[in-house]
Amino acid sequence: MKMSMKTWMRKPVLVLLFVTVLAPIVLYTDRLATFSSFSIDEYVSEPSTLSLNRDVRSRNLLPQELSAAKEETASDVYLGKSTRSIQLLDGERSRKTRQLNEAYDLNATFNTHTSESKEHDAIVIRQVTQGFHEADHSDNRHESTENQKLKASEHKLLSTEAETKKEGNSIKPAKTKSKKADEHVLTDTRVKYLKDQLIRGRLYLSLSATRTNTQFIKELRLRMKELQRALGDATKDADLPKNANEKLKAMEQTLAKGKQIQDDCTAVVKKLRAIIHSTEEQLRVHKKQALFLTHLTAKTVPKGLHCLPLRLSTEYYSLNSSAQQFPNQQNLHDPNLFHYALFSDNVLATAVVVNSTVSNAKDPSKHVFHIVTDRLNYAAMRMWFLANPAGEATIQVENIEEFTWLNASYSPVLKQLGSQNMIDYYFKTRKSESDSNLKFRNPKYLSIMNHLRFYLAEIFPKLSKVVFLDDDIVVQKDLSGLWSIDLKGKVIGAVETCGENFHRFDRYLNFSNPLIAKNFDPRACGWAYGMNVFDLEEWRKQNITQVYHSWQKLNNERQLWKLGTLPPGLITFWKRVYPLERTWHVLGLGYNPSVSQREIEKAAVIHYNGNLKPWLEIGIPKFRGYWNRFVDYDQAYMRDCNMSP
Repeated sequence: MKMSMKTWMRKPVLVLLFVTVLAPIVLYTDRLATFSSFSIDEYVSEPSTLSLNRDVRSRNLLPQELSAAKEETASDVYLGKSTRSIQLLDGERSRKTRQLNEAYDLNATFNTHTSESKEHDAIVIRQVTQGFHEADHSDNRHESTENQKLKASEHKLLSTEAETKKEGNSIKPAKTKSKKADEHVLTDTRVKYLKDQLIRGRLYLSLSATRTNTQFIKELRLRMKELQRALGDATKDADLPKNANEKLKAMEQTLAKGKQIQDDCTAVVKKLRAIIHSTEEQLRVHKKQALFLTHLTAKTVPKGLHCLPLRLSTEYYSLNSSAQQFPNQQNLHDPNLFHYALFSDNVLATAVVVNSTVSNAKDPSKHVFHIVTDRLNYAAMRMWFLANPAGEATIQVENIEEFTWLNASYSPVLKQLGSQNMIDYYFKTRKSESDSNLKFRNPKYLSIMNHLRFYLAEIFPKLSKVVFLDDDIVVQKDLSGLWSIDLKGKVIGAVETCGENFHRFDRYLNFSNPLIAKNFDPRACGWAYGMNVFDLEEWRKQNITQVYHSWQKLNNERQLWKLGTLPPGLITFWKRVYPLERTWHVLGLGYNPSVSQREIEKAAVIHYNGNLKPWLEIGIPKFRGYWNRFVDYDQAYMRDCNMSP
């Protein structure tokens, strides 16, 4: 009887426990806040956001709203299976906050459940969403004002959180960057420290207090020798031997002894200043020597370029007179064709200019090249173009010696170049050392070849327009468009180079001379030789050659400008220059490694102005390819002279 009584009592208890457990689940599934419907995949992939009344909320807002809700008075919420009633607005806010918090708890535990529990939770969330959504429709009148306040506060918090996240994200790369920088520094830290120890060692060797201590000096010299052997040619810590740390520590101990012996900081500071001054002086001397050697290298002729004209000249004089003539000579004076003036004693450089121009020409048969060279290279120049014809283009090679009208009585510059004063300026060491600018002592300025550009109207009396090309340029586009440019009454078309300060007039002319200061503007924009269009009809009208002669006579003692052709060009063509677009002519490939790839690719002509010519070993490697592609190194004469890229 007692057993049956106990069994009977257990059943109501179990029923009550069952109801107690299930009742909250049933009630909450009907009345949690509405969520916009989403699949389980969406919930998993984006757990950080929830949708309340179709507005995106951040999960991280829930604890903040919950704390705010605790401060407010909570009211009773009476729940039914399908309907509900709201007693107070504050109670509604508290209920919604609690429900959102529970949704947050569900989400927090979501990732730890098994796949079955995940599916079950998703179903519960959908039920919660539907129930809360229905409830919102019925209570819309009571809570519209409060919803707006909630939205505003949540939007503000969302913005704050977004800014915090951005700041956090921006900090992470900075840490990574600084970490990489630290790693880079650490790669040669020991090498730098070893070098620093050697400097300190030399300092102690020279101080009077430590020099008298023979035992210390002997030990210091031994440590320095060991350190030098360990350091060797190492540039980073990985290159150092295994015993480098031991040598470093031993040297540090020896230097500490020296510090004890020499405790006078004033003497150390004086000696360090003396060392710095001496090092700076040595650096200045080395820079000057490097500059001199660069100029010397630029003036010399490589073995291959010396061999080539000799080989070509020998071959030329073995030909009969009929084989020495060029075809299409009737085109030489046709003003309707495109005429180029090219003055050079470098056979290979001239060949590159012609080859690159013809290769990029739309109609090569309309292009005529007038090449003028000196007596030594005349036969070689002719033989090269006889053996390597320039397609359908017309070639003329002339010897400057044949210009009998160009003599010292007619040209002031010829008279000056032959004077003893000019020869001494170039070849006497004592006088040349007084001039700090070595580029003005280049022997090429002694050649009249460099000044032929001021006699174009006399050299081509039957032509109306001509394009002048230097021998250190490469043509990359068709140049026939230059002849259609209207120079608007100007004599020369050129690309201006006033983007940099050293391309202004005051860089080339002596404005301390009153004659220069009176007639020219020191800040006027300079321009470049190398690729220029000349209107020879305007030249003759404005008597340009006579203008050039008059200024050359005034500069007999080089008081107006140093030697060269650009300063007299700036003076002669003052206010007679028509500026061309920069893409026609890009300069600097012979001295400036930072000329951009984009500029080069856009340019019609690239110019290797400077000492680092592409045919020299000192040429800038990354620019040499533009020049080499127009050189046929498989040509028989090139192979005979062992010339290669």
